[in-house]
Amino acid sequence: MTDADAGEEAIEVDFGDDGLVPAIAQDADSGEVLMLAYVSPAALERTRETGEAHYYSRSRDELWHKGGSSGHTQAVREVRVDCDADTLLYLVDQNVGACHTGHRSCFHRTIEGENVGERVFDPDEVY
Repeated sequence: MTDADAGEEAIEVDFGDDGLVPAIAQDADSGEVLMLAYVSPAALERTRETGEAHYYSRSRDELWHKGGSSGHTQAVREVRVDCDADTLLYLVDQNVGACHTGHRSCFHRTIEGENVGERVFDPDEVY
């Protein structure tokens, strides 16, 4: 352990007034940004306990395990926190696709509407 490591302490995440922080899921090997979702304290705790990504669904108002129904899980290699401690970065190994539309990444379109992403599964067969 170096001198710089000696003073390190766990970071306290600032979940703000609504109790959520944005979390970016990024492919740990390629660096591809896969998705953005929100994380509650319970979701972060489950992620750290299980090693698989958990998020908080604002539309369903519940904790969700990424890939729980599709099988397209995210094995989390590392959780990083930004300088303000109000955004997380999950470095993940994505099983199949991250997007419910069948694409590897949720960021599969340009603002002009051009599809630039790879479709890796048929959502009609999965959901």
